[in-house]
Amino acid sequence: MKFGGRVVTDAVLLDVVVDVETRSGRRGRGLGSMSLGNVWAWPTDRVSGEQTTAAMIELGERAVREAAACGIVGHPLEITHELAKTAPAAAEEITRAAALAEPMPRLAQLVATSPLEAAIHDAYGKTLGANSYNLLGPEFVNCDLGEFLNADFAGEYLDRYTLRQPKPRMPLYHLVGALDPLTDADVSQRIGDGLPETLPEWIAANGLTHLKIKLNGDNLAWDVERVATVERVAVEAQRARGCTSWNYSLDFNERCADVQYVLDFLAQLEERSPQALSRVQYIEQPTHRDLRAHPHNRMHAAAKIKPVVIDESLLDLDSLLLCREMGYSGVALKACKGHSEALLMGAAAQKFGMFLCVQDLTCPGASFLHSASLSARIPTIAAIEGNARQYCPAGNRGWDERFPQMFRVTDGTLGTAVLDGPGLGF
Repeated sequence: MKFGGRVVTDAVLLDVVVDVETRSGRRGRGLGSMSLGNVWAWPTDRVSGEQTTAAMIELGERAVREAAACGIVGHPLEITHELAKTAPAAAEEITRAAALAEPMPRLAQLVATSPLEAAIHDAYGKTLGANSYNLLGPEFVNCDLGEFLNADFAGEYLDRYTLRQPKPRMPLYHLVGALDPLTDADVSQRIGDGLPETLPEWIAANGLTHLKIKLNGDNLAWDVERVATVERVAVEAQRARGCTSWNYSLDFNERCADVQYVLDFLAQLEERSPQALSRVQYIEQPTHRDLRAHPHNRMHAAAKIKPVVIDESLLDLDSLLLCREMGYSGVALKACKGHSEALLMGAAAQKFGMFLCVQDLTCPGASFLHSASLSARIPTIAAIEGNARQYCPAGNRGWDERFPQMFRVTDGTLGTAVLDGPGLGF
């Protein structure tokens, strides 16, 4: 899969199992799982992929050891809030010991420690025999959101910003990668693994109504042509199945030099294929993730046309507030940045009236179900991204038998009602 100018050919999953005990002696076990996504979380030409992967694994393992020894008692929000404070120093020690050419980015730290966060939340719910999303009110959490965010949230709790039951069904966003064949003419040699290989085949097999299109961000003509071609191919495929309405999201993976590129793209797409533009629901992170280093990349003009969301830039409340100042109108949540962080940023985005979506990190198996549970429990999320079934389907084996409603797609939607069990829901 190609994104951000890089091609990824493998995935490493970090799984964490946590045993917890309440003051009253009740015990439970939780699971957290996440694709490390080092190429996305730590894009660099100065450190090899093998080195970034090894450093992130080491940080994840160290975080688990520190959690086991910390002795903190409290709600998972409180425990993970305290544990998160140790990650920067630990990451610095790891990169120094390995003599790496640059420090581990904060985003990579969040990804490496996210399975631990998920496992703690999962274990808490399973210990109490309740869904973790229903354990976020004042009867369970010892302090309000003002302690985790700022004074604007004093007196509020996450139960205000989450649903008590998952949405019963949600559309699936299918990825159209920059290297993916659109038609038979684009296929030089078929893989032959039994899965669809062209866009019309995927649309027919899964009944797709939501397509996420990866773009280059540094080749305007190619980007416009790509979306126009996807539209042409999709129109034919959808007509064959009698579908008249579908949507796109556009992902430039930070590659646009400035907002003018986005504006030029939108103008040319409207001229070339106005119907394609009308189907676009939102645009994801068009320019560099470091907002402070690129203060000129303001999105006000583009956000007047379509919602523009931050993804890689979103690390904490400060980054969310900064993105609002710079004209971004939406936020992309990711389970890989930590379950607590995703819940908190989801609450902040809702309070500020921002567009919300949940993004994928090629999450297979348990990590996909975790990401889907977030989507199903945050009120304003409209769809679920899930591309592991395309790029690493082996990671879904076993899980697809236990939760066929979430992995066997025929009508373009996922049966998220099933994510109502104890813990994170699965």
